[in-house]
Amino acid sequence: MEKRKLIIVGSGPAGYTAALYASRADLAPLVIEGHEPGGQLTTTTDVDNFPGFPEGIMGPELMANMKKQTVRFGTEYLQTHVTSVDLSKRPFKVVCENGDEFEAETLIISTGASAKYLGLKDEKELIGKGVSACATCDGFFYRDQIVHIVGGGDTAMEEATFLTKFAKKVYIVHRRDTLRASKPMQERAFNNEKIEMVWDTAVTEIIHDQTGVTAIKVENLKTGEVTERATTGLFMGIGHTPNTGFLNDQITTDEHGFIITQGQHPDTNIPGVFACGDVQDSYYRQAISAAGSGCQAAMRAEKFLED
Repeated sequence: MEKRKLIIVGSGPAGYTAALYASRADLAPLVIEGHEPGGQLTTTTDVDNFPGFPEGIMGPELMANMKKQTVRFGTEYLQTHVTSVDLSKRPFKVVCENGDEFEAETLIISTGASAKYLGLKDEKELIGKGVSACATCDGFFYRDQIVHIVGGGDTAMEEATFLTKFAKKVYIVHRRDTLRASKPMQERAFNNEKIEMVWDTAVTEIIHDQTGVTAIKVENLKTGEVTERATTGLFMGIGHTPNTGFLNDQITTDEHGFIITQGQHPDTNIPGVFACGDVQDSYYRQAISAAGSGCQAAMRAEKFLED
């Protein structure tokens, strides 16, 4: 069984940045990229909020550049998925979907969190063309437009409020006639004149043309009435699922499954195991914050190995 100083599970801006710092520290990291190499940014079009690109950059190009930079310093990549790990003792054991097995002195988990979608026809194909799960990332592109957001919790209220900075009207589509969101978040949404609730309603179809989303079909769950609503943006405010199933409850997580890190550091409850990016961040969920946490994780892994 091949033994490594450091294995990084997952890619994206967190994993790639961790690999960059680790490879420059001569840790010879192995990155096991997972089912979606590059993470969620590979499904994003224009990225205008990552520093250093005054004209913006396409998400896939940004991820390709990050990976290329790590390869320059000797990072190795394996295009497979980690199915299980044994963290009961060091070196840790890592088992991959393709049958490969490794031992690792340290482990960085950067497997991210997958946005929840509705499962509608053409939904995934329209990501970046009117469908989004990140208002902070994409709200700017909907200036003076009408948008809809699905959800009834704090995430939906927060995203809807953010969208009002750009959109001329934001409709919150919710399956019930009451919200799950906290009272302060509800009040913020109710008191915003740009936000309007669409109660007891579910989105059933996304209508689009070659330019992207043009409307949605919705069904009133009490009356059964189906109507069409014009919109250029459909945002998912129904949360994210952290990709931690392969850990088999060996790492301490919060009630939503996000990894709990220790204080200001990326350390987990298991010495030698670190977490970075969206898998431990349910609040910011930005490429730049993920990259920063990847840097921290690599530096902590280096310090751990030195000690």
